Amino acid sequence: MDLAREYRLAIQAAIEASIVIKEIYSRGYEAIQKADGSPVTEADLKASKIINEVLSISGHPVIDEETDKIPFEQRQLWAKCWCVDPLDGTKEFIKRNGEFAVNVALIENGKPILGVIASPVNEDFIVGGPNLDVKYATFHDFINGTKPAPIQRNTLTDFLSIIASNSHHTPLLLDYLKKLSDAGLKTELTRKGSSLKFFDLSMNQAQIYPRFAPTMEWDIAAGQAILEGIGGGVFDVNTKLPLSYNKENLLNPHFIAVSDVNLSVWI
Repeated sequence: MDLAREYRLAIQAAIEASIVIKEIYSRGYEAIQKADGSPVTEADLKASKIINEVLSISGHPVIDEETDKIPFEQRQLWAKCWCVDPLDGTKEFIKRNGEFAVNVALIENGKPILGVIASPVNEDFIVGGPNLDVKYATFHDFINGTKPAPIQRNTLTDFLSIIASNSHHTPLLLDYLKKLSDAGLKTELTRKGSSLKFFDLSMNQAQIYPRFAPTMEWDIAAGQAILEGIGGGVFDVNTKLPLSYNKENLLNPHFIAVSDVNLSVWI
């Protein structure tokens, strides 16, 4: 299977899951608590089922937030796998603020090579990867045969635009912002839930996304693929290296995502 087929499957999976998520979001739902204390809804579970069914056509295994995790002894043998968050931002979904997304990424030898992030509420998506153009389309246009178009990147402002999580506030973020200020940089901080932050990074509506609270691989893999497609990246704050995937521990280190690798000086 070539990447073109995987590209279409990833988009199809994200759109079909998003349509179901939006329907559930519109009619109401109940949230339950998982063993780790995080919430899950009918939308998470139905989206997971749809995505896994679509991606099964590829023959690649799937790492999915909502399914049982395969032991690393087996996963380490995978040359390629999907990394999926069927509903990224469940807390935002429950708050009904619209800031949730569907993440689908293709991993090859630990590196994200393709990512799709879809917004169920806005009915649009971005798609791309390190060796792919980063493109944008609405669900309606894609379903009707219109190919995604290259994203339109805004002109940079004279200040550094920082985007951060809606739900996770840490002293380390304040320390980081002080570091930028002490370096004489003018900054502007905005907040947004879920991987929708990568829409802003991709379009230069934001330039840096620092994260000093826990995330899992499926939260970030698609966004990293997309950022690398525009010349940015996601970097471990300790090693300064790009994040890697399908690790033994699926928890990410603290990271800083940048829309341009030249900004990695601020990691």
